[in-house]
Amino acid sequence: MGEIEIRAERLKKLELLKKAGMEAYPAVSSRTADISQFLSDFEKREKSAEAVTLAGRVMSLRGQGGIIFADIFDGSGRVQLLLQKSEMPETVFSLFVNVVDTGDFVESAGIPFATKRGEKSLKVSSWKMLSKSLLPVPDEWFGLKDAEKRLREREIDLLLTADLREMFIRKSRFWSACRKFLEARDFLEIETPVLETSPGGAEARPFITHHNALDIDVYLRISAGELWQKRLLIAGFPKTFEIGRIFRNEGQSREHLQDYTQVEFYQAYSDYRGGMKLVQELYRHLAHEVYKKYTFTINGHEVDFAEEWKTIDFTEAIKEHFGINPITCSAKEAIDAARDAKVLPAGVEPNKERSIDQLWKQIRKGIAGPAFLVGVPIFLEPLAKCSSKNPDVVERFQVIIAGSEVGKGFSELNDPIDQRKRFEEQQKLRDKGDEEAQRMDVSYVRAMEYGMPPAFGFGVSERLFAFLEDKPIHEVQLFPLLRPLEGD
Repeated sequence: MGEIEIRAERLKKLELLKKAGMEAYPAVSSRTADISQFLSDFEKREKSAEAVTLAGRVMSLRGQGGIIFADIFDGSGRVQLLLQKSEMPETVFSLFVNVVDTGDFVESAGIPFATKRGEKSLKVSSWKMLSKSLLPVPDEWFGLKDAEKRLREREIDLLLTADLREMFIRKSRFWSACRKFLEARDFLEIETPVLETSPGGAEARPFITHHNALDIDVYLRISAGELWQKRLLIAGFPKTFEIGRIFRNEGQSREHLQDYTQVEFYQAYSDYRGGMKLVQELYRHLAHEVYKKYTFTINGHEVDFAEEWKTIDFTEAIKEHFGINPITCSAKEAIDAARDAKVLPAGVEPNKERSIDQLWKQIRKGIAGPAFLVGVPIFLEPLAKCSSKNPDVVERFQVIIAGSEVGKGFSELNDPIDQRKRFEEQQKLRDKGDEEAQRMDVSYVRAMEYGMPPAFGFGVSERLFAFLEDKPIHEVQLFPLLRPLEGD
């Protein structure tokens, strides 16, 4: 029977419910315990023959004649219902038989009962419908097999796949552990604007929308409040963090999405060296708190967060692999090296900056990590402080895990004159067609001119969680964005 026919049959059962005087979608349930509570106290309840009312979705139905078994699930657990014709009015039993399908939400009152096989059950004396399902839930033994359908009908995939539900419970614990780690170190959780008049704090293409009340175009933020949090450093807040949604109007891949969650935190009177130690502690904390282990298989790499993290110098790595110095080489040398390595992205006018960046990304693929990348040229980072030992590089690190960047931090640039100059250089790149170059933010530079303390800043997205799960990032989002189907 197809879906259309099944829906028609269930609509008929709705009419049977109405004729029997039972609501199909009541506003309230009389449940007295959830299933996990019922099962944990089962022996005590069984001994006292304590009456209890449970509620949940019918996951399976079996039996015939005068006895029916039904398994219900309420999110906390699963339990078997036993309905016997001899134990309740015949009309009540018959109505259950005639109108209840898998997928329905029902409420059942009765007493605890263990079957001969020892299965903890509820012997039902009465029941009522809580929500009549009109579409059939796929058989839980087979579930949804089509990968796209699983994402489009995520609620059903979650219902039928215990491992998937557990993953999202872990994701909640992941962000909770991150929050507790920072709060334990006196970081203040804050919220910064999602709509901005100028997107800053990262190199990315933003989403643009229109603010009708102010009659201006605005941007969805591309960082979790980087420039705003640094204004709070200026305002006298020594430690802040935000866990929030950010938006980047760019391509999709195993590691990239257009909207995702990221944590960013900032600490005054610290630098990137102190930050490296803090970040290492954070990653180890997340691994242990959420997974109770430190070793993971990620994208074919074996990664041990408990081992000593390596430090990789950007310039030395480029020299070793491609024979050029990324700082002193000419634009032509950089572009030629990138062309020879076949790493230049299509449709982008090549320049030195993007060519060097692509060469590094090629090297990065072979690094299992965890490792810190340091010594990044100043032309690749407009917001980090220059090294006091080498003004051609910045005090920045990237966390490298399984061939990818999974977190970035640096000693924050707090020299307003230097910041203005770097913004101007970035604007020149934008004027030449580089849409990922940063915009000039005059108001931020003005804020810096009031004085900003030395500080460390860091950000990492839910890519870290996806890596720990060893899954594409869209699979660790509850409801990833998909192109609508025709007719939706």
